[in-house]
Amino acid sequence: MENKIRSTTPYGPLGVIALHGCSAMGERVDQFLVKWRHERLETEVFEVYEGYEKDSYLIENELPRFGSGEGKGVIRESVRGMDLYLMVDVCNFSATYTISGKLNPMSPDDHFQNLKRIIAAVAGKARRITVIMPFLYESRQHNRSGRESLDCALALQELEKMGVDQILTFDAHDERVQNAIPLTTFESVPPAYQFVKGLLNVEPDLMIDSDHMMVISPDEGGMRRAVFLANVLGLDVGMFYKRRDYTRVVDGHNPIVAHEFLGGDIEGKDLIIRDDMISSGESVLDVARELKRRKAARIFILATFGLFTGGLEAFDRAYEEGIFDRIVTTDLIYQTPELLSRPYYTTASMSKYIALLIDTLNHDSSIEDYIEPVGRIHGFVNRYNAKNN
Repeated sequence: MENKIRSTTPYGPLGVIALHGCSAMGERVDQFLVKWRHERLETEVFEVYEGYEKDSYLIENELPRFGSGEGKGVIRESVRGMDLYLMVDVCNFSATYTISGKLNPMSPDDHFQNLKRIIAAVAGKARRITVIMPFLYESRQHNRSGRESLDCALALQELEKMGVDQILTFDAHDERVQNAIPLTTFESVPPAYQFVKGLLNVEPDLMIDSDHMMVISPDEGGMRRAVFLANVLGLDVGMFYKRRDYTRVVDGHNPIVAHEFLGGDIEGKDLIIRDDMISSGESVLDVARELKRRKAARIFILATFGLFTGGLEAFDRAYEEGIFDRIVTTDLIYQTPELLSRPYYTTASMSKYIALLIDTLNHDSSIEDYIEPVGRIHGFVNRYNAKNN
C-alpha cells in the first residue's frame, strides 16, 4: 500500500477537522499522519504540493453556543482547495453544552447538528469533503415498520445535499441504507483485523482451528460479520435467532421470548461472539448464558461499539459467574473510565486504521486492502501460532 501512495499524487492539501467530542481520536490520528509523511519525505523525494509535510493536519474549529442553546460552527483557518476529513463521534455523551446556565450532555442529534454546522462553515471552499462517522447516525432506524420515520436515510441525503463527497463509517448496522445516496461514496469498514489483533494480544493460548474454536452470530442480522470472521480464521459458525412474542409490544418492540441456536456441537470449544454493538447488553449476555448451558469453554465477545447503556453491573455479575471471559470493543466511540478499568475489557485501537484510510484516500488510492484485510489477518495469526504453539 505504501508503494501505491508513493506513486500517486495527493487529491489536495490534507485537512482534518475533529469535532467536539472527537478531539482525542483526532489527535491520535494526526500524530500518525505527521509521522508517516515526515518519514516518507525523509526517505524519498517525490512531487507533492506545498504543505504536504506539516506539524499538524488538524484544522482549528469551534462550536460555540448562545445562552439559548443555539449554536454555530466556526473554522479558524482557510480550507480553500483542501481535501477535508471531518471526524464526529455521535455517541459521545460526555461532551456537554449549556442552556440557560444548565449543563446538558450532547445527544446524537446534537452531534449531527454540529457536523452540519461545520460543513456549512466550510461554505463550499474545500475541494472535497469526507465525513468519518464511525457510529452511523440513526443507523438502527434503517428500515420502516409501520408509520415510522427513516432517519438514517434522511440524514445521509442531507449530508449529500450539503456537498459531502464521501462517507466512511464502521460496521454499519445495515449497509443497505446507502441505497438512499447511490451516487455518493459510502464505505462501511469492518474492524476485523483490529479485533483479531486485540484478542490475540491478550489471550496467549488460543487454538485457532475448527476443533477448538467457533464464531457465533447473536442474531440473524449479524450473520455476515460472523461468516466473514469465521472464513478468514478457518472456523465453523453458529447463529442464534430471536423468538419474539408478536402479540405484545414493550418499549416499542415485540419482546424476545427465547434465543434459539442453529449450529454444530460447541461443547468444550472457545467461542467468539461477533456483533456490531453492545447496547444495554441484555441480549448478548443471554446468548452467552445459552452457550455456557451448552457447555462452551471460554467466551469472547467482540463488538464494534460498546454503548453499555444499561451500565456495567450486569456485565460485572456475569463475569464473576464465569458467563464470559473477555469483551473487546473499539475506541471508535467514547469509552467511560469505568469501562476501561474493568479486568475483562480490552480496547481494539482504531486510530492508526483511520489514519491509514485518510492517508490513502488523500492520495486517491484504493482502500480495498483495508476493507478486506484477509492477508493481514492471516499474517498476524501465523505469527501468533509460531510464537505460542
